Amino acid sequence: MTDPRAAQWLDKLDCQELVMKLARGIDRCDAELISSAFWPDATDDHGIFEGAAKDFVPWVLAVLKGMERTSHQICNVLVDVRGERAFGESYFVAYHRIVEGGAERDMIAAGRYLDRFEKRGGEWRIVHRQAVYDYTTQQPASDADWRKPPMLDLLERGRRFGDDRSSLDRRAWLGSD
Repeated sequence: MTDPRAAQWLDKLDCQELVMKLARGIDRCDAELISSAFWPDATDDHGIFEGAAKDFVPWVLAVLKGMERTSHQICNVLVDVRGERAFGESYFVAYHRIVEGGAERDMIAAGRYLDRFEKRGGEWRIVHRQAVYDYTTQQPASDADWRKPPMLDLLERGRRFGDDRSSLDRRAWLGSD
């Protein structure tokens, strides 16, 4: 006999994977990956953006082009599955390197993503995302010593738009999709 919790666990895992994919898509500026997390009729509400998820993708990519880099940490992912629908609450801490008036600053935001998921044709995707902000701060960038030799030459830095080490290594190891 199969434990019915196994199917529910797989559904939860699929939903959690979507949350992680979306964070990676944002940080790597990967429009295709971001779009793949949402159903075509999905909506997104980030406060400063509220509308169709298909419109969120070009909007967020334009915003991200104005930042040197971002890093979204996802934690405490809870998913409540009820048949073909699920509700998720995922805590996040997001780091954003921005330049204002020629000075580099780090903006840090923390909060939760409230996601509504639907399973259609056996596939889970997000149908609505609401960002809730619990904490934000800005401070001067403090990694100047890491951006000059010898550290500059010793550390692999994250990149965006498909030329990040993880994207390059994945394609080399698994081949192109």
